[in-house]
Amino acid sequence: MTEAQHIEIDRNSLPKGEEVRAALTQAAAERILILDGAMGTMIQQLKLDEAAYRGERFKDWHKDVRGNNDLLNLTQPDAIRAIHLQYYLAGADMVETNTFSSTDIVMADYGMQALAYELNVEGARLAREAAQQAFDIDGRRRFVAGALGPLNKTASMSTDVNSPGHRAITFDEIVKGYAEQINGLIDGGADLLLFETITDTLNTKAGIFAAQRIFEERGDELPVMISGTITDLSGRTLSGQTPTAFWYSVRHAKPFTIGLNCALGANAMRAHINELSDVADTLICAYPNAGLPNEFGGYDETPEFMARQLEGFARDGFLNIVGGCCGSTPDHIRAIKEAVSKYKPRKIPEVPTFLRLSGLEPFTLTGDIPFVNIGERTNVTGSARFRKLITAGDYTAALEVARDQVQNGAQVIDINVDEGLLDSQKVMVEFLNLLAAEPDIARVPLMIDSSKFEVIEAGLKCVQGKALVNSISMKEGVEKFLETARLVRSYGAAVVVMAFDEQGQADTYERKVEICSKAYKLLTEEVGFPPEDIVFDPNIFAVATGIEEHVGYGIAFIEATRTIRQTLPHAHISGGVSNLSFSFRGNEPVREAMHSVFLYHAIQAGMDMGIVNA
Repeated sequence: MTEAQHIEIDRNSLPKGEEVRAALTQAAAERILILDGAMGTMIQQLKLDEAAYRGERFKDWHKDVRGNNDLLNLTQPDAIRAIHLQYYLAGADMVETNTFSSTDIVMADYGMQALAYELNVEGARLAREAAQQAFDIDGRRRFVAGALGPLNKTASMSTDVNSPGHRAITFDEIVKGYAEQINGLIDGGADLLLFETITDTLNTKAGIFAAQRIFEERGDELPVMISGTITDLSGRTLSGQTPTAFWYSVRHAKPFTIGLNCALGANAMRAHINELSDVADTLICAYPNAGLPNEFGGYDETPEFMARQLEGFARDGFLNIVGGCCGSTPDHIRAIKEAVSKYKPRKIPEVPTFLRLSGLEPFTLTGDIPFVNIGERTNVTGSARFRKLITAGDYTAALEVARDQVQNGAQVIDINVDEGLLDSQKVMVEFLNLLAAEPDIARVPLMIDSSKFEVIEAGLKCVQGKALVNSISMKEGVEKFLETARLVRSYGAAVVVMAFDEQGQADTYERKVEICSKAYKLLTEEVGFPPEDIVFDPNIFAVATGIEEHVGYGIAFIEATRTIRQTLPHAHISGGVSNLSFSFRGNEPVREAMHSVFLYHAIQAGMDMGIVNA
């Protein structure tokens, strides 16, 4: 028996997702893989009329359906299968299913939301059949990428210019829509999932959340590809993120590829693909349009011209997978494959282990940053002014408090609206939705802060960037701790862990170290939390209270910080510095002096962030 046969037998014993990942990983190590080109461009060439779109089944449908390309999976299956086959025979290793718009959310425009699952099953089945036809012709294996396109509603942006906090759709509604689509694609035979043409990262985070739940239910995790789109020469997505911030936001999905497609032609995409290639520790996929659309809505770049541009990407080491988007055809794919075939695939870089957060822009906690200022003024317990504004519903002025924090140097801002007289969950959502419309504030990462996890979770459903959660603990036991930690991870956030268990808050050096060490082991070994995304808060308590037992609180924190940083690799230390001087409320000079002395020693011991007045 040959070694190849051994490998095949081993692969056949794997769940489908693992087998596909192994096969694609091996192929991607050998050469630049080829994705297909545009489906819409090929459909337009068929010049189908309304009757052809409707077919017999929908001949009496109450709305016009011409332009609903995904419906052709049901009414013109032979044509769709033939397009897939053309791309496979032109050299594509994988084709995308004709399901770009096949969610109930988008299909509602045609009154066809009830067809969403069926459209995805049939879309995947047609691509699967074409892959088999291609294999029968030349004996080469092909893959089916289940296409999940953008939605016609966004969770990060308002559709009402007079109401920046308005949202036409919720995170939970997006999860439901994508879940139905993903189940259909898997049932139809898709090998992997491709979230593409992403304009709003929060929509995709909901899609990732749905995919992870489905993989867990099915016991099989398919590879996931993620492709954003830069909408103009600003170098940002439609929802305002830079490429690196976008990557930090979705990195928790552990995608098989990250990349960009659509929007700009290859020349305009080049710098952004280069940026992702430098920061992403996974494969890079690029499939631009065949240039910018002309005045007739067509695309002018010839196969040879587009291939020459993408050859430059390959030559300079940016590419692992390449294809075409709008305007590209099988001829483009054939030319691109030939152009890149002489180059080796990009090598995945060794990325240093740093805490990486994002708002609209990325934040990386490198060794060059001795201390991260987490602005406390947008916390109702940290600012009497903010509390009054939030309680009064004066969000415009409350946003000015946030803006001041960023302008004064806060690298992260802490948002806490836990006030007894408020519906904190509702207020958190309203405030974060308004904040998202303020680019000068939203550019920095957010710390979602609450003593109630349901408030934290509601906040995470509003944030497209990679946030920091404050906080979780073991005060309700290990099982509850693990449950909340897994949820935080599902939303792609980093986490602050309080030194708190069922016996209470840790107040001695020994208890602080013991609880943090136990939490670290649980998070890294059972939840799979990256250690650099764990921030411990070993509890800063008030000193000078007149009670003898409180005298050593400050020293206990500093010494515990030193031990935690030495024994728990890559973890971080934070704390609420103002707690230290609580006994001196109203005496600001004394409080500021105490904080300065405390921070001097705590930072030397390894405290690298804190909630402070920026």
